[in-house]
Amino acid sequence: MPRHGEPLRRLGFLTIGTFAEDDPGPGHADVLAAIELGERLGLDSAWLRHRHLQPGISSPVAVLAAATQRTTRIELGTAVTPLGWENPLRVAEDWATLDVLSGGRFHPGFSTGTPMRFDDVRAALYPDTADVEDFSHRRGERLLALLRGEPAGTRATQGVEVFSERVQPHAPGLAGRTWCGVGSTGSARWAGEQGVNLLLSSVVRAEDGVGQRPGRSPQEDHAWDFGAVQAAHVAAYRDGWGGREGRGRVSQGLVVLPTDSATPAQVERYRAYAASRQARTARPQGPGRLLFAGDLVGSSAEIAERLWEHEGFRAVDEAVFALPFTLDAPDQEQVLTDIAGSLGPALGWSPSRRA
Repeated sequence: MPRHGEPLRRLGFLTIGTFAEDDPGPGHADVLAAIELGERLGLDSAWLRHRHLQPGISSPVAVLAAATQRTTRIELGTAVTPLGWENPLRVAEDWATLDVLSGGRFHPGFSTGTPMRFDDVRAALYPDTADVEDFSHRRGERLLALLRGEPAGTRATQGVEVFSERVQPHAPGLAGRTWCGVGSTGSARWAGEQGVNLLLSSVVRAEDGVGQRPGRSPQEDHAWDFGAVQAAHVAAYRDGWGGREGRGRVSQGLVVLPTDSATPAQVERYRAYAASRQARTARPQGPGRLLFAGDLVGSSAEIAERLWEHEGFRAVDEAVFALPFTLDAPDQEQVLTDIAGSLGPALGWSPSRRA
């Protein structure tokens, strides 16, 4: 486990890419501009989060395909693609194509489980098969097998057409650059067993005894230490990895808003945003018993100290900081510039300038 002050090895950012429903073009253009800015600033990666039936990026693959033609170095990822909405074979084809377009820079992330608001969308998403769809880890295993080149059909020739037994294009190395987003110890251990990389976010599930503060009942506020929960997930992941060759990558994603170059008006908005979300960090939310991390607002030096105190952060050496969905383009530029120019260096990270 890294000690206080050990350098952060990789640093990236995450956005959901909001847009106006009656004019979605500018919002999508802002996302591409942010990715280009991230590359100029020397950040290591840019990630898009899926948003279905919302004014946020619903097709990260399409947007990132455009980004491959505007960038040359920065890694591009999805954090995460919820497989409950997808057919693993089609996802494998899209991901492999995007990886080819990016020159091997694609880092896809996925999650398993029942789609969000499934009862509301099942008739549109799976009108004939909703009751038999398998949303378990098995869906992820099917995807990984296809990415690794295992058979999807049989090789055949039909007239002048030749059919491959595996997904085309085949992108060697893509399976090794695949990540799994998790929120529980069981899923973290499964990710390790599958040999994929691990994405930690600002949301976890409250599990009795996992990161629970001694003497606190589940009904009390702040009964769980969020950082301790994430550290337990990393430990479960390493346990699942076992004696497999190599060592999987683990990245943490929290919402951070450095204010080093922010205007007074920006600082006020950022603090109001964080305050509006603070109440949900006290206890598990909803039937899924979700625990949320608090947003970090302040100078880079202040945020760095709070991160070093975070047990989950100390368990990783990569970070993907999430941009709040309320940020407009100027706010995004300020936050990304401070992340790369002030916060990253405060965490021991150095920008990449490789072409």
